Amino acid sequence: MGMIELKGMEFHSFIGHYDEEKQIGNNFRVDMRLWYDSSKAELSDRLGDALDYQLVYNLVREQMREKCNLIENAARRILDSVWESFSELERIEVKLSKLFPKLGGIVEEVSITLNRER
Repeated sequence: MGMIELKGMEFHSFIGHYDEEKQIGNNFRVDMRLWYDSSKAELSDRLGDALDYQLVYNLVREQMREKCNLIENAARRILDSVWESFSELERIEVKLSKLFPKLGGIVEEVSITLNRER
């Protein structure tokens, strides 16, 4: 089994409960791990036999464009979208981080991590 990681995908999105977050938005980072049987791609050297991480990125970007109140909701939509699009996935892990949230002090990020496996 192989694991593809997409680390540090950054987006400016309107995810948040407070009016300022809804109007100005925040910066977010998405990290993802995708486990699948990579043996065919390892031998063939063909994109058609690999997990196309450009398509994964496009799905994440699409979900990050959607407004919502909670990072939990956005992370779940990302997880569902990728999971449903790639039947070859055996396991997925999605970490969504709001960068430098305004909490009244210095906080680098607040994150949610979701997992699923077959």
